[in-house]
Amino acid sequence: NNMKLSLGPILYCWAKSRVYDFYDTIKTTDVDTVYLGEMVCAKRQELLLNDWLEIGKELQKHGKEVVLTSLALVDSPSKLLDVKKSVNNGEFIIEANDFSAINLCVEHQLPFVAGHALNIYNAEALAVMLRNGMQRWCFPVELSQSWLQDIQKECETQGIWQRFEKEILAYGYLPLSYSARCFTARNVGRDKADCEIACIHDPSGKAVFTQDDQRIFTMNGIQMQSGLCYNLMNEYSALESLVDIIRLSPLDENIIDVIQQYRSRMLSEDYIPHQLTQNECSGFWTGEAGMR
Repeated sequence: NNMKLSLGPILYCWAKSRVYDFYDTIKTTDVDTVYLGEMVCAKRQELLLNDWLEIGKELQKHGKEVVLTSLALVDSPSKLLDVKKSVNNGEFIIEANDFSAINLCVEHQLPFVAGHALNIYNAEALAVMLRNGMQRWCFPVELSQSWLQDIQKECETQGIWQRFEKEILAYGYLPLSYSARCFTARNVGRDKADCEIACIHDPSGKAVFTQDDQRIFTMNGIQMQSGLCYNLMNEYSALESLVDIIRLSPLDENIIDVIQQYRSRMLSEDYIPHQLTQNECSGFWTGEAGMR
């Protein structure tokens, strides 16, 4: 079985010491690839680029492939500068989550991973990405299994399906949108400019409920996520035919159990589907409405 496991970047704002402790435990876990860095908000400065590089080098010593992730929303010169610094880190391949990062990688003739925040929905777009140096594509979270199978057919017709790695986010709250406004700051009555990094108090996001007490979203700064935790564990056999890498997004330290569950699922022949909890969903995978 050649399927690999990856650990996505921490999408929340954690204190520096917690981040270091977390990756200390990840060194010995059974993940093949670790994505590091800030994807959501440039104002989260607990760790700077050099800190991420330091953690990356440690993980690399333990045999992990390290990818440096980049911002999903680049709407100012200072954020573009952050992306430039990441691209020019000189150590690790970049995950591009915005086309500015891809342009910079192309300028410097660097390969890249196309992250799930990019709107890539068909074989034509993938062909363009490939010509520009894409080595891996992580599917947008809103694509269903049947959509992906259609893309696979198109890519096979064009002879490009085998030319890049396929990755899918399979666990965690689903990132649904990125906004120039910060919901977390607004929620505590602050402007985005003077947010005082309010999101550090919500280490796995803030639950948003409907008036009928249904958890509908998870608020994470400028990112809005699903209210239920996505888990494709039961879809593993379908994933096996489509992807090379399964990505798990850390909500907290319990991700270590999730890594073990996925790893044992990969190794087991006689798997009994585990009942998804009330707080879990299979996202857009089956093509149902988002609410379901």
